[in-house]
Amino acid sequence: MIIISGWISVDPGARDAYLRGCVGVVEQARASVGCLDFALSADLVEADRINVYERWESEESLDAFRASGPSDDQTAMIRDAEVARYQISGAGPA
Repeated sequence: MIIISGWISVDPGARDAYLRGCVGVVEQARASVGCLDFALSADLVEADRINVYERWESEESLDAFRASGPSDDQTAMIRDAEVARYQISGAGPA
């Protein structure tokens, strides 16, 4: 299992527009083979921060989805980011 987790920052006044522009990406990801979860959300404390969380069955399913990538407009809005990929060998109830 692969987990992508972290945050991106955009100008505070642009965060809602950025997230609205991502609705199609979230829908596409969730419909992709091997996607177990995909979420982008506004942070409750920092006005410029968007939290990123993805969970994929395999590296192959993630790579197939990533081939599309973000639009140039979305990429231009990102001011900073800290997103990491984690390979998980097991999981259980919390």
